[in-house]
Amino acid sequence: MNQRIQLASVDDQRNAEARETVRQRISWPANLTPANVTYHSRGHALLIGSADDVYPAARALQGRGLASLTLLVTESNSPGDDTLGASEPLITQTLTQEQLSHLRINGYLGAFSVQLDDGDSPLNLARALIQRDGFDLILDLAATTHTQRWELPPPGYVVMQWQNVEQRSDTLDDFVGLVGEFDKPRYFQVNSDLCAHSTSGNIGCTRCLDVCPADAISSIKGRIESHIEIDPFLCQGVGSCTSACPTGAIEFRLPETRRQQDTLSAWLSAYREAGGQVPVLRFITHDSQDAERAAGIVPAGHVIDAPLEELGAAGHDQWLTALAAGAAEVRIQLHPNMPARLSAFLLDQVAQAHALLDALGHDSARVKLIEIADGAARDALPTLTPLTEAPLSLPEPEKRARLNHVLARLAELGNPSGERAEVPVGAAYGAIQVDSDACTLCHACVSNCPTPALKSGGKTPALSFLEADCVQCGLCEQACPENAITLMPGFLASNARETRQICHEEAAFECISCGKPFATVSTVATIKQKLANHPYFAGEAMIRLEMCEDCRVKDVWKTMIRDPDAQLKV
Repeated sequence: MNQRIQLASVDDQRNAEARETVRQRISWPANLTPANVTYHSRGHALLIGSADDVYPAARALQGRGLASLTLLVTESNSPGDDTLGASEPLITQTLTQEQLSHLRINGYLGAFSVQLDDGDSPLNLARALIQRDGFDLILDLAATTHTQRWELPPPGYVVMQWQNVEQRSDTLDDFVGLVGEFDKPRYFQVNSDLCAHSTSGNIGCTRCLDVCPADAISSIKGRIESHIEIDPFLCQGVGSCTSACPTGAIEFRLPETRRQQDTLSAWLSAYREAGGQVPVLRFITHDSQDAERAAGIVPAGHVIDAPLEELGAAGHDQWLTALAAGAAEVRIQLHPNMPARLSAFLLDQVAQAHALLDALGHDSARVKLIEIADGAARDALPTLTPLTEAPLSLPEPEKRARLNHVLARLAELGNPSGERAEVPVGAAYGAIQVDSDACTLCHACVSNCPTPALKSGGKTPALSFLEADCVQCGLCEQACPENAITLMPGFLASNARETRQICHEEAAFECISCGKPFATVSTVATIKQKLANHPYFAGEAMIRLEMCEDCRVKDVWKTMIRDPDAQLKV
C-alpha cells in the first residue's frame, strides 16, 4: 500500500528507455480540428499613461503599420511632445487622475469598448475621438495608476512598464503585430443539462466563476433562472473551469478530460510493459516543456510528462487517476507569471487531493507541487512504490462517475478511515441532513437536484440520497419550502458513500372516496392547515383536501348540481 522504494534497485537508463517506448507507441491526445474564434483588428491603437511614457511610446510606434494612434495622457508638468510625426492619424486627449479612475475598459482584440464614466452619462471615447465604435488594441502604460484590473488581460490588451528597457523592444514588436485576422481555438464545450449553477431561480454552484482568471465566465440572469455563459473571445484556455466543474458541464477540448485520463492510464501500462519502474507523472505546460528542451534539460528517466495548455486543465481528479493507474507520484510543475487565481486554484486542488488520500489511507506526499527551476524535486525518485500495477479502465462517460470509479479503486488499494473527513471549503464532496419532522416529501429537492443524488421513492412516498453523486451545490437546500435540508460537507471514506440511503419516508394517504394513494399523511395535514381559512374549503368542503384530484373534481360538480349558486358563494 505505502511500501518504501529500494533505491539501489532503480535503473534510470531502463526507465528512460521505457519512457521513450511510451512516447513512440501512444501519442498525447490532441483535437486536430478544434472549433475556432476569429479576431479582426484593423490597427486602431489606444495608448494610456503619463505623458512622459506615452509620447516616446507613440514615437516608437509611428510608421509601423497601425491605422491610428490615440493617446490618453495624464496631466504632467512636462511640456507636450511636438516631435511626433503624422504618418498616421494621431489624437491626444488629456485626462486628470480623477478621470483616469473612472475609465472602464471591456472587450478584446478588435473590439475594445473604452468609456469614461465621469458624470451622468458614460462617454464612449472611441466614438468621441476617432468616430469608431471601439479600439482594436490597447497599450497600457499606466496599469498601476487606474482602476482597470485583469489577472489575465484579454487578447489585444498589452501591459508594459516603459522604464523596463530590456523588454521594451519585444513588447512593441508584439504590439504592432496585432493587426490583421487571428484565429484561436474555442477551448471549451458547455453542456447546460449537466450544470449545477441555477434552477428555479436559485443560485447553486459557482465554482467555474470563482476560478477563471480571464473573467470570461458570466452568470446570465434569465426570466426565471440564471445560466453560465463563456465568452470564447475572452477565454484563454487556462482550463481551471473544467477542472473545478464537478459535473462535467464544462469540458476542455484540447484534449477532453476523458481522453487525457485514458491516455494517462495507457501510458502507465505501456511503461510497465517496457520494464519501467516507479513512474512519476509530471503535469507541465507546453511552454515550460519547450523551455526545458531549449535549455537542454532532460528529466530523469522515471519522470513522464503530461503536457497541458495550462496547468488548470488537469485537477485532482486526473492526478488521482494517475495514482490509481499505477503512478508512484504526481508532480505539478509550476511556471512563472501564473495568474493569482490559477495559483490559488492549484493549491486548493492539491489540498483536496491530500484530504482524499489521507481519508483513503494513502500518503498525501504522492501529490506535490514543484517550484520553478527546482530540478532536484523534479527528478527525485519517489519514496514510495506505486499503489498498483493493474491497468485502470474508466468506461463511464460522465466525469463524476469516472471520479467515483477512481476513488473506489483507491479505497480498495488503501485503508479507508470509515469516517467523514474534512475537505477544503467549496469541495464537491458531502451529504445532506433531512429533518424528518419538517419534510413533507414534496420532492422540490429532487426536481432541483442537477445530479442523480436525490430521488423520489416511486410508488412509495420516500426520499433517497446517494452521496457519491452529490456535488454540494446547495440547490436542494434552497429549494426546500420547509427548510428541512442542511448540507454536510466532507468526504465519507466508507462504502456507505456509494449506497443509496433513505432520508425520509412515510405511509401514503389514501383518498377517502376511492382509496387511491395520492399524497403523504404529512402533506395532507400541512395543506389542510394552510388552507383552513380559505372560503373554497369552508365547512364540509374541507374534506375535499382528503380526496385525490379526480374525486375532488367530482365532488365539486356534485355540489354545483345540488346547489348551482354554490360557486357564487366563494
